[in-house]
Amino acid sequence: MSVAYLSIGSNLGNKYKHLLYGIACLRGDKFTYECKVSHFYETSPVGNVIQDNFINAGIVLNTKRDPFSLLNFIHDIEKSEHRYRFTHWGPRTLDIDIIFYDDIEMKTDSLIIPHKEFRNRLFVIKPLLEISNDDKISNLLLSRLSKIKEDQKIRRIN
Repeated sequence: MSVAYLSIGSNLGNKYKHLLYGIACLRGDKFTYECKVSHFYETSPVGNVIQDNFINAGIVLNTKRDPFSLLNFIHDIEKSEHRYRFTHWGPRTLDIDIIFYDDIEMKTDSLIIPHKEFRNRLFVIKPLLEISNDDKISNLLLSRLSKIKEDQKIRRIN
């Protein structure tokens, strides 16, 4: 059994519907044995693309999927919610990223663990801090909080 830390977000269409669908798919997966979800947060977008705010959450998943199987499963979930990858850091119906997977560090063409941008993303750090029960990961996330750019806005909404 492995532990995966995920970030999930949406800023197009019915944001809550997209998030709840993604969470339901992860929970319903026959290879998932526990799925813990943070509160939802309204967050400002990152990058230079003008777009609506996101709704984000963090997920801790106990899974029997290996990292690549999990990535493929996540991409299938995103596609089923009409996720298209036209603009880098652009708007999306559903975005699910693998942030951590056990203690693995890897870099391939399709997957980088830990996620290469997590250190700079308040919308990743705050929700995962809320639900992390791993001291090593919690300490790593806490150490990044003071280094995040102040222009990132985040507000817990539930």
